Amino acid sequence: MKNHLTTALRRAASTLTKEAGDISSIFPSLSGKKPDPLPPRFSALKKSLIKGNEDAVTASWQRLLKSLEREIGEIRSEGSNVIPSVEFRDIVAGTVPQSKLDAIRHRGTAVVRNVLPRDQALDLKRQAKGYIAANRPKVRAFPADDPAVYELYWTPSQVQARAHPNMLKAQSFLASFWHSSDPSSEISTTYPLTYADRFRIRQPGDAKFSLGPHTDGGSLERWEDPEYARVYQTILKGKWEEYDPFDARHRIEAKMDLYNGAGACSMFRLFQGWLSMSSTGPGEGTLRVCPLIRHATSYLILRPFINLQTGKLNLDATFPNSVPAACQEYDPLSHPGLKLETTMVSMPKVEPGDYVAWHCDLIHAVDREHHGKGDSSVMYIPACAITRPNIDFLKRQRMSALGYSPPPDFPGAGGDGEIGFSGAVAWDQIRDAGKRAMGLGKKMWDVNPGMSEGERKVIEAGNRALFS
Repeated sequence: MKNHLTTALRRAASTLTKEAGDISSIFPSLSGKKPDPLPPRFSALKKSLIKGNEDAVTASWQRLLKSLEREIGEIRSEGSNVIPSVEFRDIVAGTVPQSKLDAIRHRGTAVVRNVLPRDQALDLKRQAKGYIAANRPKVRAFPADDPAVYELYWTPSQVQARAHPNMLKAQSFLASFWHSSDPSSEISTTYPLTYADRFRIRQPGDAKFSLGPHTDGGSLERWEDPEYARVYQTILKGKWEEYDPFDARHRIEAKMDLYNGAGACSMFRLFQGWLSMSSTGPGEGTLRVCPLIRHATSYLILRPFINLQTGKLNLDATFPNSVPAACQEYDPLSHPGLKLETTMVSMPKVEPGDYVAWHCDLIHAVDREHHGKGDSSVMYIPACAITRPNIDFLKRQRMSALGYSPPPDFPGAGGDGEIGFSGAVAWDQIRDAGKRAMGLGKKMWDVNPGMSEGERKVIEAGNRALFS
């Protein structure tokens, strides 16, 4: 019976297949892919997006550059110290200082300390290594000759980490920064959803897994998809100071993957994140971020409309470093005003069990070279909200999970993945809350009296779609 179920699940997931590959698929800077010129319709798109606000956009650009100068000066002075850190115990107790909450909103990133006990986080890494060893040579990874990022999604250690009650509590805390400017929006940040992702074990000296500054969630989609563009409508009207990075209103139905990118994310992630499985400091193969969520996002959205030499409008078909089916990349030539050589700062020292999170629009990168003495290891675990599109994604993802196939967003989705791997996770051993976050099991989400009508509706829809 089990074999028949697995075959049926794999057959259902096969309709979601993406091209096989690895993490380099969505990074032109890693793959060496040269982008083709964009067609003329992108010039028409630019004109339509700022129609009637042309003067306001150019004036807004100049104000943004001046404000950036002040922010860059602070980052140059403080470095990694600008990244706010909070203790998990304070989250549980509800005693996180207001200054820390304000800093997270301003920076768009945070370190949550001691989410998991140190020994437990180290044991997760040990289990992951054992899983890799038991299933060679079938395990895909990048780079192929000296692996750092593994195309594995359903190892017992990954599933345990995602389902851990402390992880779910930390995700709920991060989700609480989000809201909708429309009370009827069908979104719930009360209960976290699980988005299955890879893990990284980067060895000292590695210089191949050197992801440069980039933003996930698509590239051209931010302007091309009408609903996605509405996320940034205040910026496009020349009022970047009024932009709220934590307003989910138009993100709920935004299409982040118009080109079926091999690794593009089609689930709305409030924060991206990883759980540390190592002691890792700046320069030791860790994450780097540009901790200016409102400023950097405004710069990205306005940059295609500005001629850098003249400061006047540029309405041709160019979108700097924006490539179909890829993430949004940045460099000093395409986005010079961000001063990335200064504003990209490393995460402060993290220990096993710490959780690092960054806003879904935040520019981030990885140290070009790992100068540390030990491995730099993390499990990628983002924080996601309940929305109807996310519920639909969860239904597809759970088919992948039960069939041990790569999830819908990843290279080889619908393929063999980890079918038949030794030591595969046993889904009946996972806690109820962890299974519920995966859309598995029978435990429904509760509807509470204080919830908005939109939140109640989407939770009820999720209960019907996943658990009834």
